[in-house]
Amino acid sequence: MDERAAVVGFWRELALPGLVDVHTHFMPDRVLRKVWQYFDAAGPLTGRPWPITYRTAEDERLETLRGFGVRAFTSMLYPHKPAMAAWLNSWSADFAARTPDCLHTATFFPEPSAPTYVRQALEAGARVFKSHLQVGAYDPNDPRLDDVWGTLADARTPIVIHCGSGPVPGKHTGPEPIARLLSRHPRLRLVVAHMGTPEYRDFLDLAERYDGVRLDTTMVFTDFSERDAPFPREELPRLRAMGDRILFGSDFPNIPYPYLHALQALTRLDLGDDWLRAVCHHNAAELFRL
Repeated sequence: MDERAAVVGFWRELALPGLVDVHTHFMPDRVLRKVWQYFDAAGPLTGRPWPITYRTAEDERLETLRGFGVRAFTSMLYPHKPAMAAWLNSWSADFAARTPDCLHTATFFPEPSAPTYVRQALEAGARVFKSHLQVGAYDPNDPRLDDVWGTLADARTPIVIHCGSGPVPGKHTGPEPIARLLSRHPRLRLVVAHMGTPEYRDFLDLAERYDGVRLDTTMVFTDFSERDAPFPREELPRLRAMGDRILFGSDFPNIPYPYLHALQALTRLDLGDDWLRAVCHHNAAELFRL
């Protein structure tokens, strides 16, 4: 059985209409190629060799996701310096306009113009934002972001945030900066990328404390991640109990294994079909009103 048929078989066996993937990357071509070059060189933020499994043209990548039965996905993109986010948001707005199954994604960076272009992105229809504390190397509590967080909290717009210290720690990664952020903006809808790898327990704690916090499964539980940052098995009962707060994410196309493996990794947790249905479709469908 080929991979497409196996992925489709996975969600059909669960009686789902398809998958919702909250963590996929579509970027301007020259930006994505630089990202791939970084992975190819095993740069310091990756910490290890990282082959890209789905290194194809944009239209082929879209066809791959659609062939897998992914009903909705994102265009996670992020700046690594000032004066970049507004341009990325312009590109992603155009991408969403020509890609109706993509959830219109936007981003930001701590800079004086951030409140203005975040409001503009929301007015243009942005449904999810991306914050990458590791690549951007910024403190989420930077005063220049106060208005941004307030605006996004008021709008109830989810933010997928890479804030865990994996694959290697950054100056502002880890649970402490996020705990401080949530103490000031408790209504934020944060989706903690990679379940906060490797600080799983701390981010589960925050999800229990704040109703708006969710976690995505991106790369977690796979053989690749389990080798260096295994999920603590004693936390599986809590993971089961929080099944309504967990969202499926893949990191497609920048994954060093087949897409199917991410789904198999969830299945082998043995948390039950209802848990899989919620994680792979229902929770995201509710969050994004699909």
